[in-house]
Amino acid sequence: MNVPTAGLYKLSLGYYIPANTGSKDTSFEVNGTMAESITLVPPPGGAVVNEKLVSKIMLNAGTNEVTFSRGWGYYGIEYVKVEFASLPATNSKIEAEDGVITGEVSTETASTGYSGTGYAAFKGTGSLTLAYDAASSGLYNLAIGYSNPNSDKKTHMVVNGQTSEISLPTTASNTEVSGGKLMLNSGNNTIQFNPDLGQYHIDYIKLSAVLPLKLHQIEKKPVNPDATMETEALMGYLVDVYGDKILSGQHTLEDAQWIKDQTGKYPAMLSTDMMDYSPSRVEHGATSTEVDKAIQWAKEGGIVTFVWHWNAPKGLHDIPGKEWYRGFYTEATTFDVQYALNHPESEEYQLILRDIDAIAAQLKRLQDAHVPVLWRPLHEAEGRWFWWGAQGPDSAKQLYRIMYDRLTHYHHLNNLIWVWNSESPEWYPGDDVVDIVSVDIYNPAANYGPSIGKYDSLVNLVQDKKLVGLSENGPIGDPELLQAYSAHWLFFTTWTGDFVRNGQYNSLDHLIKVFNSDYVITRDELPQDLFTSSKNEAE
Repeated sequence: MNVPTAGLYKLSLGYYIPANTGSKDTSFEVNGTMAESITLVPPPGGAVVNEKLVSKIMLNAGTNEVTFSRGWGYYGIEYVKVEFASLPATNSKIEAEDGVITGEVSTETASTGYSGTGYAAFKGTGSLTLAYDAASSGLYNLAIGYSNPNSDKKTHMVVNGQTSEISLPTTASNTEVSGGKLMLNSGNNTIQFNPDLGQYHIDYIKLSAVLPLKLHQIEKKPVNPDATMETEALMGYLVDVYGDKILSGQHTLEDAQWIKDQTGKYPAMLSTDMMDYSPSRVEHGATSTEVDKAIQWAKEGGIVTFVWHWNAPKGLHDIPGKEWYRGFYTEATTFDVQYALNHPESEEYQLILRDIDAIAAQLKRLQDAHVPVLWRPLHEAEGRWFWWGAQGPDSAKQLYRIMYDRLTHYHHLNNLIWVWNSESPEWYPGDDVVDIVSVDIYNPAANYGPSIGKYDSLVNLVQDKKLVGLSENGPIGDPELLQAYSAHWLFFTTWTGDFVRNGQYNSLDHLIKVFNSDYVITRDELPQDLFTSSKNEAE
């Protein structure tokens, strides 16, 4: 069939069913893609011919091919008719049941509390595609109505070919979640949802034009009132650049050097790990020079951030697949953080303090060298794959606050800018112990999108009162898209190895573009008085 305009069309089918033989099944593909299976009900009143609106389909301008395949029973297809679907006006609500569904996604009505005439139930494979007629090109806010009673889920959203990931927190009733901002074209746009793991329902989406952004209002003062002069100066600089540019970051010194060799630029920020200073790793012979590398990096004018893959204090399985050096994983240890926190007199609790004290000694070396540190402990806790998150949000938040108190008030470490690593409100430890909120995002290879949904989620988490950073990433967001979407990530921090070197997650051309962009700050562009300038300090 030939249509003049690309877009969403209603598909009606004229068909024949022999009298008194019941319903039949057929399925169809549109331009080589399976759309859905449909049931052809018997014609009314003893007739043998019927016409039925069977679905909505996306068609290209010009020639399209619709292929029907026989299902169950004997029947005949007499004709096919398509009609351009009426598109919703701008600033509108679009019901999921008005979209195109494929695979195991189905329109259902069994649950209660939904709007419209149903919702899209996601169970495995398939997709939901909605169309939206934008009055003009530009940024639009997206809200998603959904229900998800059985643990946190994610859905993958494709907008005019650009993919992003949306978190759907657990909820006992129908609710809304922000899908971030979308860059839409004037006229027809497509928004497709593809399932991740598990089952959930999408009820509707709402779209509205983005209003002009207010400037961020963030204090330059760190949460630790006794922060060192260097730490206050760095915090002031971070606040000044936030929303204006993005700091480049790279995990491991070796990969930072590789970036320099390929692009001519060092990243502004070096990310490294306290992992091999963990006492249970030292007991197995592990050694580390990461603090020495960080001190040298700071002397050369760069910013330092540390994560800590904290090997469990005890209870390492140390068997094939769960070796001692994998002891930060939940599956590789029997250590129960909740038990330890509930029993301060226990050996387990004392070992937690021992480990924190061991890392404090390394952080003290950095403080003595006048190096402020973006400190990101207990990362990815909500994933529960690390032992510090295995028992849920309450124990993770309690452990974080114990660490803050121990390092700040017992060890008097005043060179730390505290970075929390989760977008979930349930896991947030509190404004009084967090300077920066962050998240780790590993988009598909060569997906250079701005991850605006995650950014907006973090901004909402802290009501735009804290800095927001991208603490681990695979593909680096395109600088032009970051600016177009107002995705004001303070920094990106590309993970090590293949994520930066193999040319698939980040092509060499993309890396050269990023590190030579006016929007991206590299090490040579940091101020020479970064850690000493009083102009950066809180007034």
